[in-house]
Amino acid sequence: MKRSAVYPGTFDPITNGHQDLVRRAATVFDRVIVAIASNPNKAPMFTLDKRVSLAKQVLGDIPNVEVMGYAGLTVDFAREQGVQVVVRGLRAVSDFEFEFQLANMSRHLHRELETVFLTPQEQFTFISSTLVREIAILGGDVKEFVHPVVAAELRKMKRV
Repeated sequence: MKRSAVYPGTFDPITNGHQDLVRRAATVFDRVIVAIASNPNKAPMFTLDKRVSLAKQVLGDIPNVEVMGYAGLTVDFAREQGVQVVVRGLRAVSDFEFEFQLANMSRHLHRELETVFLTPQEQFTFISSTLVREIAILGGDVKEFVHPVVAAELRKMKRV
């Protein structure tokens, strides 16, 4: 039986921390779906199509990883994909309370869905998409925090 997992998020943009978690999840699960949420409530910098495209470019060398965009509840997406594990990242203790609530709500909505928490390598614990966006918008260098293709797209956004 194949073990599949979904790693959901907005990925606006995908960071080296996200990439680290995906690569490690891909060693634990036979199939990992990076599920990029449309999430218009967050007013993302990049369109859903652009975020999916960037993630595919960044993660394209991992054979058991798929990147998909979706709208709606993550639990519904997981059910549609036949996935029973959600991977979530914890960068700091402060992330735990929200992620714990989210995991319990997900399990309430979809009883067969389990959540697995992964922590990034130490050098990625301070990286967040929000901080990367802010640094890029203010003209800072983000090359340490994101894949070169993402850094190039962030530079383009700065010029707009």
